[in-house]
Amino acid sequence: MSRLKYLSSCLIGLLVAALSQTCWAQNLVSTTQYPDKPVRLIITVPPGGASDFVARTLSERFGKELGTTILVENKAGANGTIASALVARAAPDGYTLLQSGISTHGIGPYFYDSLPYAPFKDLVSIGAIAEFPIILAVNAQLPVQSVKELIALAQTKALSFASAGTGSAPHLSGELFKTETKTTLIHVPYKGSAPAVVDVASGQVDLMFDGIPAFLPHIKSGKLRPIAAVSIKRNSQLPELPTFTELGYPSMVASVWYGLMAPAGTPKAIIDRVNAAMNRTLAVPELQKKLEESGAIVMPGSPADFETFYLNDYARWGDVIKKAGISTKQ
Repeated sequence: MSRLKYLSSCLIGLLVAALSQTCWAQNLVSTTQYPDKPVRLIITVPPGGASDFVARTLSERFGKELGTTILVENKAGANGTIASALVARAAPDGYTLLQSGISTHGIGPYFYDSLPYAPFKDLVSIGAIAEFPIILAVNAQLPVQSVKELIALAQTKALSFASAGTGSAPHLSGELFKTETKTTLIHVPYKGSAPAVVDVASGQVDLMFDGIPAFLPHIKSGKLRPIAAVSIKRNSQLPELPTFTELGYPSMVASVWYGLMAPAGTPKAIIDRVNAAMNRTLAVPELQKKLEESGAIVMPGSPADFETFYLNDYARWGDVIKKAGISTKQ
């Protein structure tokens, strides 16, 4: 090798090493200084409903624990796909987070032949937040007081059920109910729980499955009547409400859950920092009480805990969809 080529090779090597050191140093500084600006928390539904309630209930204290402002943004549509795609394409720097849930990582992926992102590769776990056992509620004018009476009525006339969207937990709960009770219900999908619940409360749709937060104001106002809980145990907020398990339908078990996710490639140090801030937020007694009074069960834990949870839930719903013969074609 000539002296000139040797010196050129050495110079290139030094430049590459210098650039690598600079990039490493910049990444270290950005991670150490995180967060130094507001963090966007993207949620998958319109204002109102359980998901919006959770995000806005926790956002102020979560921001204090993280050391910044949390900006909650509603990006509704396509069963969480719009919000998920936005976060999956965002810079992996911890400033754009997704409040994921059963619609994005439990049931939803089964209902799309193709997505503009890979749900389990382009988004990574930060940690779980809470879950809400699902209940069945009907419009108060519907002449039924029990599951038995509802089944009898559904066998004599066409009834409709609303959901937060095709492939959502409320939708699959309704489909599971149809299978288990051998009834026919007309599915009416909406872009989120809030508008769906409003139409059930007004009588435009007959019934709906969803988490308690979406229903509670309308139950208290007398516009909705709770019929049964889609859970193993009774809910502390509605202790008189029987479960489907008690009524002889043990397969009727479901919950709406929420957690935090970030774009793949987000540094582990940032993931851990956000996880720790959320766990501290969930440990605040007044926030725990507010969530629990709305029927929630808080779910603090590690990123690995949450990943195991949602992967298991995804597999479970796959079995339910297959056994029930539910069509995933849209």
